[in-house]
Amino acid sequence: MSDLGRVLRLDARRTALLIAMPVLTAVGTAAAAPSLYPAVAYWDNAVVALINAVRFVGPVAAALAAWTTVRERPLDYLRDLTARSPATGALFDLLLLSVAALLSYATVTTLVVVVTLARDGAGHLYLVGVAAGATSLVLHVVAGYLMGRAVPHRATAGLVLVVTSLWAALRVPGMSWWSLLPPAGFDHIALFTTLRPRVLLDQVAWTAGLTAALILGYVVWVTRRFLVVLPLLVALAATGTATLGLRTSEGTVTPVHAEPVCREWPITVCVHPALRNALPGLTAAATPLAARLSDTPGAFTRVEQRPAWKPVSVSGGVATVHLDETLSPGYAARAVRQISRSLRDVHACAASPDVPDHYRALVDAWLLDEAPPAVPDARAARRFASWSEARRRAWLRLNFADYRSCTLGPSDFLRGA
Repeated sequence: MSDLGRVLRLDARRTALLIAMPVLTAVGTAAAAPSLYPAVAYWDNAVVALINAVRFVGPVAAALAAWTTVRERPLDYLRDLTARSPATGALFDLLLLSVAALLSYATVTTLVVVVTLARDGAGHLYLVGVAAGATSLVLHVVAGYLMGRAVPHRATAGLVLVVTSLWAALRVPGMSWWSLLPPAGFDHIALFTTLRPRVLLDQVAWTAGLTAALILGYVVWVTRRFLVVLPLLVALAATGTATLGLRTSEGTVTPVHAEPVCREWPITVCVHPALRNALPGLTAAATPLAARLSDTPGAFTRVEQRPAWKPVSVSGGVATVHLDETLSPGYAARAVRQISRSLRDVHACAASPDVPDHYRALVDAWLLDEAPPAVPDARAARRFASWSEARRRAWLRLNFADYRSCTLGPSDFLRGA
C-alpha cells in the first residue's frame, strides 16, 4: 500500500508541476514586459520589473498551490500508513511547489537580464532585489498551500486568487509604507536615482520570516511538538523588525552619481550612460546653436545632461539640459530649446510679462533652425531674414545683452543694417 501511495502522489505532483511552471512563466513574462519597454535599459528598472511581476505571478502561484493541495487531499490517508511525521508529506509538497515557482521565476529573470544586456543596460543588477522577488513568490506558494489544507474545498483556490490579487492591487506604489510590504509596488526608477538596498533587505527579511513562521506554525499544529515554538517566535520577531524597517525607510530611491558617456566632436556632449543612443541626435541639434552663440556671453562648448530636479543653465561654457528618458521623437529639439530659454534673464524678462517678445522669438527661431514666426513688425522680420549667417552672428554679439533681457526693439534691427 505504501508503494502504491508513493506512485499516486508522484503522479499527482508531476501533473501539478507541469501545469504550474509554464503558467507562472507566461504570467511573469507578460507582467515584466511593460516595466522594460519603452523605458531605457536601466538595471534598477530590471529589478523593479521582476518585483512588480510577482504582484501578478504571486496570486497565480498561490491559487495553483491551493488547487494542488485540495486536489491531493483525498490521498492523505496513505501518509497515515507510514511512520513518518505527519508534517513530512506537506513539507515535501511545499518544497516541490516552491521549486517549480522559483524555476519559473528564474526563467523570467533570465529573460529580463538578457533583454537588459542586449540593450546595453546601465547601472548594476541588485541581487538582493532579485531575492526579494523570489522570497515573495515562495511566500505566496506557502500561504496558498496552507490555506488549501486548512479549507479543503474546491472554491479555496479561487478565494486565494481573489484575496492575494486584492492584496497586491489595493496598495498603490509610493502612497504609503504599506506598498513596500511584499509583493512590493515600485514606481519607475528615474535616471540619476537608485533603489535603496536597505528597503530590499528588509523585504527579504520580511518574507523569509513570515514564510518560516507559517511553515513552523503548521508543523506545531500537526505535530504538537512545542519545541518548534521557539524558532517560530524568532521568525515572527524577524518579520516584525523588518516591518519597522520598511515603515521608517526614507523612500525607496536615493540620488546616485552616474559616470556619463560623452561624444567629443564637434562639441562635447555628455549624457547618462543609459541614454548613450541620444548622443548623435543631441550633438547634431546642439552644434548649430553652439556655433551661433560663439563669442557671446551665452557661448558653450559642452552639453551635459542633468537630473530633472536640477535647473538647466548655460554657465562657464557648459550648457545643461534635461532629457526625456524614453527618447521620444523631438527629444533633441526640446533639449536645445531648454538651452535657448536658459539664456533669458528671468528677472528682466519678468518685468513685462504681458508684452509678447516678438523680436526675441524671431532670433530664437534662427538659433534653433525653426521657421520664423509671424511678427507684427514685418519690416524687422524682412531685414533679419535678408542677412547672411555671418552677419546675424555679428549682430547677436553686439545685441546679446538686449536679447537676454527681452528688450530688443525695432532700432536694434536698424543698427544691424
